[in-house]
Amino acid sequence: MEGWLESRYSINVSEMKRSVIRELLKLTRRPDIISFAGGLPSPETFPIQEIAELSKDLILKEGHWALQYGPTEGDPRLKEQIIRFIAKDGIAVGPDNLLIVSASQQALDMVARLFLNRKNSVVIGRPSYVGAIGAFRCCGARFVGVELDEAGMRMDMLREKLERMREDGDPPKFIYEVPDFQNPAGITLSLERRKEMLALAKEFQVLVIEDSPYRRLRYVGETLPSLYQLDGGEGRVIALHTFSKIMFPGLRLGWIIADPLIIDKLVILKQAMDLCTPPFTQAVATEYCRRGLLEPRIALNVELYRKKREVMLQALEQHMPKHPDLCWTKPEGGLFLWIRVPPTIDTDSMFYQALEENVAYVVGSGFYADEGGKDAMRINFSYPSEAEIEEGVKRLAKVIKKNLK
Repeated sequence: MEGWLESRYSINVSEMKRSVIRELLKLTRRPDIISFAGGLPSPETFPIQEIAELSKDLILKEGHWALQYGPTEGDPRLKEQIIRFIAKDGIAVGPDNLLIVSASQQALDMVARLFLNRKNSVVIGRPSYVGAIGAFRCCGARFVGVELDEAGMRMDMLREKLERMREDGDPPKFIYEVPDFQNPAGITLSLERRKEMLALAKEFQVLVIEDSPYRRLRYVGETLPSLYQLDGGEGRVIALHTFSKIMFPGLRLGWIIADPLIIDKLVILKQAMDLCTPPFTQAVATEYCRRGLLEPRIALNVELYRKKREVMLQALEQHMPKHPDLCWTKPEGGLFLWIRVPPTIDTDSMFYQALEENVAYVVGSGFYADEGGKDAMRINFSYPSEAEIEEGVKRLAKVIKKNLK
């Protein structure tokens, strides 16, 4: 049966791989394990009572359309609310610049389908978001990695890669970037490098995919202009956003901002995928925004996560062993930080030792499209409680101490 089926699968299926992160997460579900592995928002942030009340109101008052099919482009009323919301971030767009999608993971899949043929090149960071790697890989992408430092993707290396690709006759279809509190590293792309990236995109005629799931979750420092805003309407940036981190992930709602010509092509793609993003969840989000609940919710989330971030940073400073090759990022926002360990430690192997101490992290290698990351890990501070963060860091430090040579 298996041999017969293999001959029937598409070429794209041969490029698919199970997410190493999702597979490892299955091992962390024991109640005695303190998990820093997931990218989960805290359930404390979920607006359960408000959603219960407004959902009932919607069903009783507007169920005739909220439970029906909707336009592929998205509910015009939700678009209006999003336009108002992003205007506060300096982004001025019209309805034709917006497409409502089933969260930003669908947006990544759609962008991949729109632009990528097999063996087309994509520029990504080293490390980079595993969900993007998976979406691009399913379309047969070839990955060209650029190293990160404390200010984000290195522009000297980006220029070098773009020049070499142009010489080889293999220009990338796009550069993928998470500029604000990057997943997994927690690093923010500096303002200077944002401008440099756009200048390089113009010089080499390449698109930039700006993935911004965490942008509104800033705890320290000043907010930087988005790549889309800095692009000034030239159409080189496609911005992906989601309600998952600022409202709740079960909503499965996000939006794409792009030139109307690109949006039109994405609409055609979406019509073949799911016809429309669920009208009911769009109605819930519209009403939530209309009642003025979104901004106060974001403020509460920021305050909660700011405290958890501080607890984690303090615990790391207090409990981690002192070693010149052991360090971690200090993110200004988002949900994660990135730990580098000495190169003599393999975090893939150490993961199982951590489970024995009832603590879990995400192996760094899962965030690399090529070889790399075995001396790193991602840990999350949004989901565990402050007490769990403190105890979990103690356990993790104990494991790392055992492996130091």
